[in-house]
Amino acid sequence: MGIVDAARTLAQVPTLLALKKGMQQRPLHERDCFSARIEQTTARIPDHPAVLFEGRTMSWRDLNALANRYACVFKAQGLQPGDTASLFMENRIEFLATVIALNKLGVVAALINTNLRGRPLVHCVSVTDSAKCIFGAELADALGEVREELALQAGADFLWVADTGSSDAPGWALDLGALSRVESESNPSDTAGRTLGENAFYIFTSGTTGLPKAAVLSNRRYLGSATLSHKAGLKCSEEDRIYLCLPLYHGTGLMIGAGAAFSSGASMFLRRKFSASNFLSEVREHDTSCFVYIGELCRYLLNTEVKADDHRNPLTRTIGNGLRPDIWHEFKNRFGIKRITEFYGASEGNVAFANILNKDCTVGMTSARIALVKYDVAADEIIKNASGHCVEVNPGEPGLLLGNINAEAVFEGYTNKEATESKILRNVFEDEDAWFNSGDLMKTVDVGFSLGFDHYQFVDRVGDTFRWKSENVSTNEVGEIINGFPDVKYCNVYGVNVPGADGRAGMAALILEDVADTLDLEAFSRYVGEQLPPYARPVFLRVEPEIDVTGTFKMVKGQLKEEGYDPARIADPLFVMKPGKALYEVLDAEYAALILRGEAGY
Repeated sequence: MGIVDAARTLAQVPTLLALKKGMQQRPLHERDCFSARIEQTTARIPDHPAVLFEGRTMSWRDLNALANRYACVFKAQGLQPGDTASLFMENRIEFLATVIALNKLGVVAALINTNLRGRPLVHCVSVTDSAKCIFGAELADALGEVREELALQAGADFLWVADTGSSDAPGWALDLGALSRVESESNPSDTAGRTLGENAFYIFTSGTTGLPKAAVLSNRRYLGSATLSHKAGLKCSEEDRIYLCLPLYHGTGLMIGAGAAFSSGASMFLRRKFSASNFLSEVREHDTSCFVYIGELCRYLLNTEVKADDHRNPLTRTIGNGLRPDIWHEFKNRFGIKRITEFYGASEGNVAFANILNKDCTVGMTSARIALVKYDVAADEIIKNASGHCVEVNPGEPGLLLGNINAEAVFEGYTNKEATESKILRNVFEDEDAWFNSGDLMKTVDVGFSLGFDHYQFVDRVGDTFRWKSENVSTNEVGEIINGFPDVKYCNVYGVNVPGADGRAGMAALILEDVADTLDLEAFSRYVGEQLPPYARPVFLRVEPEIDVTGTFKMVKGQLKEEGYDPARIADPLFVMKPGKALYEVLDAEYAALILRGEAGY
């Protein structure tokens, strides 16, 4: 077994060499961008399929031509290099064409989560100082509800994109499709002027405080991620087809999935949303050899009915993040996967890991300078030595991941300077050093022969953010909104484990106003449904007589997390939002036991 493992590992050396060459940091002033890669791919394989979507097949020539027509409209509308345009649209061909078009002009695309409504939606468009908002007909109602709160002019700054079954653009928006039909399909000269240092995207990520923050993503970082996925992860070419069902407003879908296609010329089978029941039939029908995942999707697939021929499909390579060790082998064996490139990296971070040696149960290795430092999870703080510096953990011991900030590992951060500074730790090991605080616990793992590279495994998140339904949820943001409900005086939001589900489900401990004897479940459920996207709505509620705080008035979460939602341990009233329901119900011992057995369907 050791000899076989060593041989397989040595076979990856060419991949390492290709990756090293492709990932070398290039000067920020050098001219290049991902839309230039698409123009090159179009010139090389113009008639090759670029994307298959809902019965439509579009070649690289046609996708590039559509993007060029869009770019002409955007330029005529006054967008210039360095401007920002918000994009609020579901996964579809027009989404891809829009981001390509904006990149050709040097306009930053602010990618808005399609689940957002109300105040968070207004915030995301406003915080990026967007000059235009390009939106899909499928989201017109959501945008229409808040458009008057935006600093955008009706009839000029909103561009509507038709969808299947849609009719006419609303009176306050321009019809991008109609405007673009008469425009040129030739590549604009603007693309040649783009540089690696220019910002390509703002991708929103929930932090530990406040509303979503806009993480900055340059052309250089985008191309680096695309190269990693193309050459070292999926190892794809124009002969491959990538199954892509993750939201394109997320880094994994756009950078790793679409990025690999943009870089290699592989075609994409694009889905608006994931469907476990249709997955294998579509993989077979469309001959998809590659799949971009998040761990939750893999768990959903494993929950489908097992069939003897599940492994008989063209899928051989996958790339993604969040595939936990407890289901790794089952997923790999059941669906006949030959290569799993699990990776780790935050949209705003300066460090990334990738399992390019195809080892099991690891996020792989990194070329960045990192450190794992001792962290007291219960106290939610970094452990320091007598001199005030951080202490590195022993091999195999979980520690807080830090990434050194230097010329080769720039921290691009957020649009907000204070938010950027809050993620930087200084004087970590010596005076004046600077490190990116990932907020995640990692540890080294033994993977056998690995060419001398350390391999790592994700352990958990720390602090005030937890992950649920593939989204990062800010406990402070959720708490701030819940505190707006008239009967709630204070609330403490935290994540709790749910067996059989990835991430942590939200739970809120509530203190009611003195005038409220009981929580009005119907009114509270309606309020939460209106104010929070589905992934951020607490699954569990606990009504307490008082909230425990520290001497510095920080709400204590440790004991609450430990007690969870078990009625056997908690005398306070407990409530639950069951899967597929919109109303909180009393959580009794019988249903709690069902959840704890992993049988409740979360």
